[in-house]
Amino acid sequence: MCMSVEERRRRRKGKGFHSSSLVRDEYHPNRSCRTKVADFLSWSSSDSDKASNCVSILKGKVALITGAASGIGLATAKLFHCHGAKVVIADIQDELGRQACREMSSDGSDDAMYFHCDVTIEQDVAGAIDGTVAKFGKLDIMYNNAGIIGPSCPSVPDIEKSMFERVLSVNVVGGFLGAKHAARVMIPARQGSIIFTASVASVKAGRSRHAYCTSKHAVAGLCKSMAVDLGEFGIRVNCVSPYAVLTPLFTGGNSVDESQFYTETNKHVFLKGMNLKPEDVAEAALYFASDDSKYISGHNLVIDGGFTIGSHLKPLNG
Repeated sequence: MCMSVEERRRRRKGKGFHSSSLVRDEYHPNRSCRTKVADFLSWSSSDSDKASNCVSILKGKVALITGAASGIGLATAKLFHCHGAKVVIADIQDELGRQACREMSSDGSDDAMYFHCDVTIEQDVAGAIDGTVAKFGKLDIMYNNAGIIGPSCPSVPDIEKSMFERVLSVNVVGGFLGAKHAARVMIPARQGSIIFTASVASVKAGRSRHAYCTSKHAVAGLCKSMAVDLGEFGIRVNCVSPYAVLTPLFTGGNSVDESQFYTETNKHVFLKGMNLKPEDVAEAALYFASDDSKYISGHNLVIDGGFTIGSHLKPLNG
């Protein structure tokens, strides 16, 4: 059953929940229905009924997600679909993308589709958006998630111009094209939500991957700039900035021991006792996609366990 935010608050209040619970509900509107997201990320034809445990806060909405054949994009596509959205996956990994759509449509529904889309090619991006509108009649949510990291290259004089341009082409130009063509169809409707995947590298620099850091700073800036321009049409623009997440993008397709990965990455965060997963980033994107964030635009939501708020350097003696 689909419940509004107000209905969920009234139910909680009637059950004697404290005001702190209501505050948490504002930030996580689907908390009251929350089954483990990991459970329904592994749907099959026999267990697709797990979606019935979701409050359908995206019911009736249409979402297009780039880079959604794997990793954060795939987790988000399945979560959006669980919450009632019609989902379009746009990627260059054709078999993985089609397989994800088959899983989401395993109950016989026709509410998931795939487009081959290289985000650096404007014709591909425009075609995916036009195809979405042709199929479902509209576009409510555009999630520009596709991206690459690029090789680690700590020495600035050794950076190849072609590599630097390639990272910016995918991460910045690709996101720009997605937002541009989404805006083209959202402006007449005077509503919509555009989301970008940035990174903690959008607010904090490291000693390597200069192209990646530059691109994510640019994505955060693009988000703010577009939020100013598109706000008059009722279009919200936000981005999510995760810390290290164990995905094919991060590992480069190499085999990585999960326990070792989180042992190393968690050394640098202040929030202990949990690991950042693709599902956590998907939850943040869900918030921006839903009407529960209807008055939020131009925001860069950092998902980092406190990584960017302080330093792990020991205080000086004396």
